[in-house]
Amino acid sequence: MENNVTTKLKNLNLVDKFLFDETMEDREAYQAVISILLENETALLTKPQTEKELRVSPQLRQIRLDVVSMDEEKKLYYTEMQKKNTGNLIKRSRYYQSQLDVSLLEPGSTDFNLLNDSCFILIAPFDLFGKGLYRYTFEGICRESPDLKIKDGAVRIFINTNGRNKKDFSQEFLDFMEYINKTTDKTAFDTKSSKIKLIHRQVNKIKLSEKMGVKYMQRWEEIAYAREEGRIYGKTEGELLKLINLICKKIKKGQSPEEIAEVLEEEIETVLPIYNLAVGFAPEYDCEKIFKKYYSCDS
Repeated sequence: MENNVTTKLKNLNLVDKFLFDETMEDREAYQAVISILLENETALLTKPQTEKELRVSPQLRQIRLDVVSMDEEKKLYYTEMQKKNTGNLIKRSRYYQSQLDVSLLEPGSTDFNLLNDSCFILIAPFDLFGKGLYRYTFEGICRESPDLKIKDGAVRIFINTNGRNKKDFSQEFLDFMEYINKTTDKTAFDTKSSKIKLIHRQVNKIKLSEKMGVKYMQRWEEIAYAREEGRIYGKTEGELLKLINLICKKIKKGQSPEEIAEVLEEEIETVLPIYNLAVGFAPEYDCEKIFKKYYSCDS
C-alpha cells in the first residue's frame, strides 16, 4: 500500500487540498500565489497558517480555513482550494468571512475601524457563476449608484481555473491556472514565470519528502477507512449509530457538513440532520443520546 500511496502523492496537483495546504505553509510560495491571483505584488508579513481552526463561540460551529496570512499593511488573506462543487460555496464564503471578522476584534471593543481589511479567495476548477470568467471579484456596491462602493475593506474573490477570457489576464496568471490543474515538471518548465517556478520547487520538496509521504499515507488511510465505513449506512439501527459516530468524529475535527458528506460519500441531505442534532450535544457528542434524539425527531 505504501508504494501505491507514494505514487498518488507524486501525482497530486495543486488543486488537491493536501498538496495545496502543505505547499502554502511556505511564506514565499503563498506570497507568490496571492501575487499571481491578484496580479499585484503582495508582501506577506506573517508565516501562513494552514488548516486554521476558528470558533468564536461554543454555541457556533467551528470553521477550518485552508491558508491564512497577513501582508505588510495588516490586510488578511484567506485562501481555500475547493475541488468539488458542494452547491453552497457562495453562502459558505459569506459565513466564513463573517466569522473571521468577529474573531478580529477583542471582546468589548467598540471601535470597528480596527477591523483589518480582508480578502477571501476561493480557487476551484469549475465556474460557480457560469460567465466563463477566470476571476470574479465581489465588493459591496450601491444598487442605486453602481459607481459607489461601501469600502468596508472586505473582498471576496472566486477563481475559476478553467475560464475563457484569456485576453483579460497576464500570461503568468494563465500559466498558473494551467499549473493548478496540471502540476508537473513540464508545466513548470514551460512557463517563464519565476513565481510559478518558485512554487514548483516547494511542490517538489513535498512530493519527494519521506515525512510528507507518511503524512499523506496516514491521511489517505483515514479517508479510505471513513469512506468504507460510510458505505454501510442503511436502514438498521446499528448502521445508523455507526454513521452518527463517524459524523461526530468529523465534527470534532472541525469539518463542515459538506466536507463530511464528501469524505463519507453520503448525500448532504443524509448528513445535515445528524450534524445539526450533534452540534447540540457538544462537546461530549454522546452518540447514544444523539441516536435517540434522531429517532424521536424522525418518528
